[in-house]
Amino acid sequence: MEDPARTAGTGMDTGGADGAARARGKVTFVGAGPGAADLLTIRAARAIAEADIVIWAASLVHEDVLEHAREDAEVVDSAKVPMEGVMPYYERAADEGLRVARIHSGDPSLWGAVQEQFDQCERMGLDTEIIPGVPAFAAVAAIAGRELTIPEVAQSVVLTRLGGGKTPMPEGEEVREFARHGTTMALFLSAARSGQLQAELLEGGYPEDTPCVVAYQATWPDELVVRCTLGELEATVKEHRLWKHTLVLVGPALTAGGTRSHLYHPGHFHGYRRADREARRALRASRAEA
Repeated sequence: MEDPARTAGTGMDTGGADGAARARGKVTFVGAGPGAADLLTIRAARAIAEADIVIWAASLVHEDVLEHAREDAEVVDSAKVPMEGVMPYYERAADEGLRVARIHSGDPSLWGAVQEQFDQCERMGLDTEIIPGVPAFAAVAAIAGRELTIPEVAQSVVLTRLGGGKTPMPEGEEVREFARHGTTMALFLSAARSGQLQAELLEGGYPEDTPCVVAYQATWPDELVVRCTLGELEATVKEHRLWKHTLVLVGPALTAGGTRSHLYHPGHFHGYRRADREARRALRASRAEA
């Protein structure tokens, strides 16, 4: 007899003790990336194509991603319902052995309310999977042609949002506190209060001439990406009337020239390459001076 666990989520009935055991349903949380349908991963596109039910938020995900769905798939716009409106579809998947593709914008690990859904699905006995997506901050950096971790300028990236919104921020996670590091920051869900955002970044220690990149609907057909200084941030956001679907990058790495990386320096060695002796001595000398 075939093990039901091996065929779980295949949409096929398996032979059980009563001859009618049904395959377990499966919910796959799909990272849709920043917007453009061709920025989905191959695995994400496959999960959507195999789904009996596709749940997506029209307010956050571009409709082009639905091109991967089957013609007979049931498509549900979750923007119109609360979480309680989505749960019945998961329950159906558990009862009928269906596959569900739950599409989230960007990467599901960031501000996607995925954990609460994932936990509910596991309690229902559903198979679950999370497929990562291209995060918005990476897409904006690519559009701007910037590396966010320039050697000797910034080696960290802080992903956060402004406090005081619908979701309270834990103590110690204020923007002004993160800003004290002076490294690259990506600010999500904060454009609607651009004045407060600018004030907290300045209070945290960034100079007014710190470069910023403001991106609206990155990779969407109507994307808008503008550059400004931190001192111009509030005015720039308000000039373009941006308040949602907007990401702000800030930090000195956004304009810094590329400094020499040790990784590809001829004096650097690793398991696949030996170091040039003279270059190695020069590299050590430069480190000593630094």
